[in-house]
Amino acid sequence: MTRFSLLIAGAATALTLASSAWAGDQYVDPTGYAVSGYDVVSYFDLEQAPIGADQPKAIPGDKDITATYNGATFAFSTEENRTTFLNDPEKYVPQYDGHCAYGVAQGGKVPGNPNLWRILDGKLYLNITRNVVGFWEEDIPGNLQLSEANWVDIEADAASDRPIPQFQSSAPVN
Repeated sequence: MTRFSLLIAGAATALTLASSAWAGDQYVDPTGYAVSGYDVVSYFDLEQAPIGADQPKAIPGDKDITATYNGATFAFSTEENRTTFLNDPEKYVPQYDGHCAYGVAQGGKVPGNPNLWRILDGKLYLNITRNVVGFWEEDIPGNLQLSEANWVDIEADAASDRPIPQFQSSAPVN
């Protein structure tokens, strides 16, 4: 490989890494909060259910304990969780700006339901409905591969403006 080829390859890698740091619009539902007002830090303290079983319910945030990131307001159940989030928000925000991971695998942006979640390799993923969770879990590695490939093309698209089907939030409301 020539020095020029190495320079081009290095520049392409740097552009890829830089572009992944810039998120598109965060999905915000009618509550006015990212992740429907649920505490994104608390997911990492919940015990995950095995594939095929319902996850524990998400922990609602408090409308008086918030932080803004990626143009959206996130709510937290404790000041400690807010501080933890502010120290490393990228670690806690859901992948694909809070959109459904399986929807992204299929090439689109649809809302993510905060009670249909899974943490994989330290990253939070949401899905839209229980049926979709089933499709997602049939081949998580393959769906992640599709999601990552598709996200490059749709990340800059506007966030979904659809409500989450059959979802009643118990998180704070404006």
